[in-house]
Amino acid sequence: MIDREDNYQDMLAAVQAFHDKHHLRQQGGEDMPYRVALMAEELGEISACVTKGKTTDALAEECADLLILLIGTAIAADFKLDEAFWIKMVKLAQRKSRIVDGRIRVSNFQDD
Repeated sequence: MIDREDNYQDMLAAVQAFHDKHHLRQQGGEDMPYRVALMAEELGEISACVTKGKTTDALAEECADLLILLIGTAIAADFKLDEAFWIKMVKLAQRKSRIVDGRIRVSNFQDD
């Protein structure tokens, strides 16, 4: 395990440094359709970890890839992901849950 504090500002700075090192802004790496495609690819890899019974470490690595892409998307689109997270959590806290097809869902149901 890495010995460092989990701090969004540190993660943001690390992803920004990665973008700067590889000149992502100048080389098309911050293009939104491209980033969406990369996130879809990572979701596929996460799915493969689950459906193929891969290790928790493999799943964690793929989830980290997705988190890095999400933070990078916030950089590319110039929004504060941490702020968006807390705004959304407040909204989610107000929602009701419902069992749908035998599983719990917390959503903005149309009939509420």
